[in-house]
Amino acid sequence: MALKQYKMEPSRILTIEWHMMDKSRFFSFNLVNSFFLRATLYPFTVIKTRLQIQKHHAMYRGTYDAFKKILCYEGFHGLYKGFWINTIQIVSGVGYITTYEKVRHLLTEYANIDDKRLKGLIGGGCGSLVGQTIITPFDVVSQHMMMLGQRSNNVIKLTETSHTFSINLNHKHKESVAFSIIKELYRRDGMKGFYRGYFASVCTYVPASALWWMFYPLYSEWLASYLPTSTSHVLIHCMAGPISGISVCIITNPLDIVRARIQVQRMDSFLGTSSLLWKEERLGIFTKGLSARLVQSSIFSFLVVLGYETLKRWSVHDQYKDQIQW
Repeated sequence: MALKQYKMEPSRILTIEWHMMDKSRFFSFNLVNSFFLRATLYPFTVIKTRLQIQKHHAMYRGTYDAFKKILCYEGFHGLYKGFWINTIQIVSGVGYITTYEKVRHLLTEYANIDDKRLKGLIGGGCGSLVGQTIITPFDVVSQHMMMLGQRSNNVIKLTETSHTFSINLNHKHKESVAFSIIKELYRRDGMKGFYRGYFASVCTYVPASALWWMFYPLYSEWLASYLPTSTSHVLIHCMAGPISGISVCIITNPLDIVRARIQVQRMDSFLGTSSLLWKEERLGIFTKGLSARLVQSSIFSFLVVLGYETLKRWSVHDQYKDQIQW
């Protein structure tokens, strides 16, 4: 009953829709926000990838152990290997959010769908499909860079390879390493080498994105129904975002490990990789690298929602500003 009364309140708009915003202002703010988010959270991406690729506990015992060893033996820059290649993915963010918002708008206009959860599920899945098509080549290259030059102690250098081919790190600048990886990928597999794991990425990120955008309004409305009506909408969304991220991480963790293995270790079969992982890890596939994912996803979801909802409020047309509550 409380939720029904909340949703019927005419002066309180919980979800800012696509047609309510100045698009040029929104996208310019979004690019800056996306770069800041990637720079802040990239170390967790590196740690998560290394934990997922290793067999059992060959190099790192967990998230904190990986963080400590990378800092100790590779320096601070070790946490940002492949960052600039990965940052190009910001462009895909424009395609992702445009597709998500446009699909939601079309579902409302032409399919008469008002359920925010259903619109989020469909829009989030479509947005991720577009985003992954742009992202995958840069993701493949950046993941290979993340795996270079790992060490376990002062004496033994565990690897100077990308797990699939040797890259000489001596006297190479970051740009040279990236170019060497790109050349080797193209030499071995042609253009399809840059889309290795595309199917696995789609199988991982499309349902993850769809579920996140389904859970997000669900948790937002649930929280809003129990909190005082004077509660900040941005605060409600910032609480709902991390809860959504945690829910999705727990559900999709095995799929993310399969994706990482296929892209970095050059495995060809989604089912074959899944079968091999089950033989190696058993129930560990549900927890392998999960702590790093949970930390990354919680912080990422919080910051994304904080930035996303703030940008939408900055970009909203004047006629709606009186109906928007911060």
